[in-house]
Amino acid sequence: MKKVFVLDTNVLLHDPTAILRFKDNDVVLPITVIEELDRFKKQPEVTGRNARQVSRSLDTLRQQGSLTVGIGLKSGGMLRVALCHRETLEELPTELEGDRGDNAILALALELKRQCDCPVVVVSKDTNLRIKADALELAAEDYETDKVDVDELYTGTAEVLVDTVAIEQFYQQGCLTLDGEFFPNEALTLVDAANPAHTALGIVDAASQQIVPLFKLPHNGVSRIHARNREQKFAFELLLRDSVQLVTLVGRAGTGKTLLAIATGLHKVADERLYSRLLISRPVVPMGRDLGFLPGDINEKLTPWMQPLYDNFDLILGTQDRSDKPSYRRRGYEELMEHGLIQIEPLTYIRGRTIPKQFLIVDEAQNLTPHEVKTILTRAGEGTKIVLTGDLDQIDNPYVDAASNGLTYVVERFKQEPLAGHITLVKGERSPLAERAALLL
Repeated sequence: MKKVFVLDTNVLLHDPTAILRFKDNDVVLPITVIEELDRFKKQPEVTGRNARQVSRSLDTLRQQGSLTVGIGLKSGGMLRVALCHRETLEELPTELEGDRGDNAILALALELKRQCDCPVVVVSKDTNLRIKADALELAAEDYETDKVDVDELYTGTAEVLVDTVAIEQFYQQGCLTLDGEFFPNEALTLVDAANPAHTALGIVDAASQQIVPLFKLPHNGVSRIHARNREQKFAFELLLRDSVQLVTLVGRAGTGKTLLAIATGLHKVADERLYSRLLISRPVVPMGRDLGFLPGDINEKLTPWMQPLYDNFDLILGTQDRSDKPSYRRRGYEELMEHGLIQIEPLTYIRGRTIPKQFLIVDEAQNLTPHEVKTILTRAGEGTKIVLTGDLDQIDNPYVDAASNGLTYVVERFKQEPLAGHITLVKGERSPLAERAALLL
């Protein structure tokens, strides 16, 4: 049965193409949503950009007919802009009196429910609006087109029971073919069914679909960083494989996501010279109360945001304990930055760029929307590798959650792609205190 979906403004700000996502059902935009889009379109960030995109799309559709009567969509449904009559607003409970946008949306939904025989559904990312809709006996849903089931999120690893002969063959021949369905670049732990202590680590080669051994890591580590657990070994494998152009690393605080990515980036740029530059970026989203505007030039403004990255460089280059020698610190990552081998910048200025032959790390990617991640990935030029890292338990962006952020979206969408790989890091290695805090708090 055809349904009527009444969209809230935040749905369009989250996904400017949302009006096309409801198949052959009808989509209704309350006039108050158009008014709110006009207010948001002046903002300079992604919210304003999405508002302007929606306005342009509606203006294009308007040329095909009357928005108040309804315009047919390619999906088979119909889009229209509807007015909320004053009488319906006055019918709302006393607590919901007034011309607030949320109340106008609810009033229009009630009016449509009385007018048509088909189900009317309010679609909003605002939890409170959905609760109020339910109190008015209106059907209400979250916008879940881009949501991922976090409990079923692809981990990038699996354990496979095999016999002793298979493991011996794997060690002797350097490859193994197994029955079963595996994702490209999936990291596998081969476990001897007769002796569970007898194991082997391998990865599904995307080209041959065979299981091959992991790279033998340098004796002195990758940029002096050694893998401390199995998942970190798997992560290094994906980061070091040149055929894997997109790597996603998910894990709670202290699991080594950013450190492994930066260490590999330095190794690929400074040692192997495979990439021209290590470019590191992260979204500028504050945790808790914002401090407001920061003084100084762009480098001074960025220092508080990028300090976690500098801490990783200090650890890799061995300068974190040399506060008594200021010049020693300068000869670390600052010298590499002066030579153009490292560049650290915010994501604000990435739109419109083409980034060729660079090792790009996007830290704290859990704070990005799917649209923002798409913008980043489409900047990749020839020979560029992109690494996205993030912790799904530390989302500071109020417009996304663990199921709808850009990082989980990419993990799920790219799990079958031969050029991508993913690892979920489990064990914290920062310190015993950090590990217990991540587990208990």
